Amino acid sequence: MSFGFLGIQMGFALQNGNASRILQTFGADVEHLSLFWLAAPLTGMIVQPIIGHYSDRTWNRLGRRRPYFLAGAVFTAIALIFMPNSAVLSAMLPPLLIGAGMLMIMDASINVTMEPFRALIADNLPREQRSLGFSMQTFLIGLGAVLGSWLPYLLAEYIGVSKIAEAGFVPDNVIYSFYVGAAVLIVSILWTVFTTKEYTPEQLESFETGDTIVVTQPLIKRGFFSGLADDIKNMPAAMRQLGVVQFCSWFALFLMWVFSTPRLPNIFIGFLREIPLQ
Repeated sequence: MSFGFLGIQMGFALQNGNASRILQTFGADVEHLSLFWLAAPLTGMIVQPIIGHYSDRTWNRLGRRRPYFLAGAVFTAIALIFMPNSAVLSAMLPPLLIGAGMLMIMDASINVTMEPFRALIADNLPREQRSLGFSMQTFLIGLGAVLGSWLPYLLAEYIGVSKIAEAGFVPDNVIYSFYVGAAVLIVSILWTVFTTKEYTPEQLESFETGDTIVVTQPLIKRGFFSGLADDIKNMPAAMRQLGVVQFCSWFALFLMWVFSTPRLPNIFIGFLREIPLQ
C-alpha cells in the first residue's frame, strides 16, 4: 500500500539534488535560483488543499485516492524525463524557461501524487495499525531519498556513465538518473494501484468508531473554501504546533536544496587551498 512512496521520494530527491545544477547549466545565475524555486512552495500551497478536498469526494472505477496519485505519477515521470533534456527542446523556447516550467510541473505533480498516499493509510487501516502504516511510509521515504540522491554518483563512479557534458547540456549520469527515477516511480505507483483495495463511499459511511476503519466526515458535501475554513478552525492544537515546527524545518531545507549544489564545490575547493602542501 505504501510502496509507491519509494518512487515518489526518488523523484523528489532527484529534483532537490539536481534542479539547481540543471538550471545553472541552462544559464540561471546563483542569486536568481531562489526565484525559480518559488514554484515549488507556491504550487504546494495551491495544489495540496485542492487535491485533499476533491480526493475526499471522488469515487470511480479506480477508487478514491488512486486516480490522483496515478495521474500525478504520470506527469511527474514526464517532467523527470524532459527537465534534464531541456536543451534539446531549445528550438521551441529557451532551455532555462523549459527547465523552470518542468520544475513547476514536477513539483505540482509530486504534490498531487503524495498527498492522497498519506490519506490512503488513514482510509484503509484500523486505528491500531496506522502508526505501523505511517512508519512504513517513513521507511520507504527515507530509502527513496537515499537512492535518488545517490543515483547520479552510482551511475558515474560504478557503471561508467559520463559525468562531463558540453556547455549548456546536462551530463549523462544526471539524465539517466532522471530516467531511472521516472521508471521506478511509475512501476511503484502501478504496484500500489493494482494491489491495493479501496473502500466504497457506502462502506466508509457504514463503518463506526472502533470498527475496521474510523472515518471522520469524509463525504460531507461542503464547498472548497468553507471546508478549508472549517478544517483550519477545528485543527487540533498539536497540528498547530507542528505547523510552526514545519515552517522552521522547511525554511532551512529550501536554503539547503537551492544553494548547496552550487556552493559546496566552491567551499570544498577553498578548503583544499587552505591545506599546506607537504
